Amino acid sequence: MANLTRQLDDYRLTTAEILYHLPDYPALLQSFVWQEYDIAPKFPVLHEFLEFWDKNLDGKLHSVKIASADIITPSDARFAETLHTLH
Repeated sequence: MANLTRQLDDYRLTTAEILYHLPDYPALLQSFVWQEYDIAPKFPVLHEFLEFWDKNLDGKLHSVKIASADIITPSDARFAETLHTLH
């Protein structure tokens, strides 16, 4: 239920592909995929994660690609055309 509440608060599923330099072989890049609910276009949750990465992990960040999509859209809500009751 918490995820539904977040989606109604304008959070959307966000995926980021993070390329970073391997600590022992800086000329090589490694890919890491991160996925979480976040608010576009500022992405505060992703920024918090990247700050944590920069302060605590050895692999220097190279680049980040972001994809984000609404989970609940206006077309998901529909009105019922009929109402049936059972007695």
